[in-house]
Amino acid sequence: MSRPVRFGVTLPQIKRSWQEARDAALEFDQLGFHSVWVCDHLYGVPMPQLPILEAWSQLAAVAAITERVELGTLVTPPHFRNPAVLAKQIATVDQIAGGRVIAGLGAGWFQAEFEGYGCDFPSLGDRMRALDETAELLKRMWTEEQVTFDGRFARTKDARCEPKPVRRPPILIGGGGEKVLMGIAVRRADIWNNLAVFQPQLETKVEALRRRCDELGRDFDSIEVSQQCTVVLAGDEASARQHLEKAKKVYGGHMGGAIEEHGIWGTPEQVIERIRRHVDLGCTLFVIEFFGRDTRDPARLFAEQVAPAFG
Repeated sequence: MSRPVRFGVTLPQIKRSWQEARDAALEFDQLGFHSVWVCDHLYGVPMPQLPILEAWSQLAAVAAITERVELGTLVTPPHFRNPAVLAKQIATVDQIAGGRVIAGLGAGWFQAEFEGYGCDFPSLGDRMRALDETAELLKRMWTEEQVTFDGRFARTKDARCEPKPVRRPPILIGGGGEKVLMGIAVRRADIWNNLAVFQPQLETKVEALRRRCDELGRDFDSIEVSQQCTVVLAGDEASARQHLEKAKKVYGGHMGGAIEEHGIWGTPEQVIERIRRHVDLGCTLFVIEFFGRDTRDPARLFAEQVAPAFG
């Protein structure tokens, strides 16, 4: 299956106002980006004291003011919300957006925010099971008239989700686990996302996903590969190098790990080349966090001089 290369961009969310997020969303929509994304954290990771806009509330507001961009979370964990209620929330946002929602799901990892908000934070194995049940229940709630579901973590009795989403939202499952997590993605997801911390291992991760597809009997070409990534972009090489050094200090190992060797940075021509390396490994969707205080500036340069190289 031949897929177009698509570029999504993260919205201002941590230590940012709604006005900043609104202005960015409107510009990204106008610039022609495929999608806009928020993280689903209750604390401003990694520091709980950092203010952060709540993910699905922010996306509902963005849905109402944009026209074309798709809207997604990277990623929503189980246990923050009742999964059946989450299905209803996402269906409502999709109604507001006119069919533009992507439901990004993951297992969750930042224990302090779960416990701080009184949410369960079970073992990783149980979080994986809850993720699997949530993904299954969401699909059923969006497509069936009435749903009874008796899982360990997700339960409904004759539940209805009306109005339905305008389209059945694609499900993205994000994470690097090559057995259990990828098994859930192969069974449930339309998109598998490789987290930024695993960007240097993209080739290995894609091969692992391919093996899981073979083991579970799914056509590998029927699942899309996406990459969460920092993009450091500047008009000349000296400025790009200067921004890169700042980015490595700001992001550390989470978003900035090995960015110089394996990431996407440089002039527009260099960024095009580095994106093509990712595409050659099977990635066709990029969830970009542009480096900069006002991310609209590099986004404009990207839209003008990088995106056209990919049709």
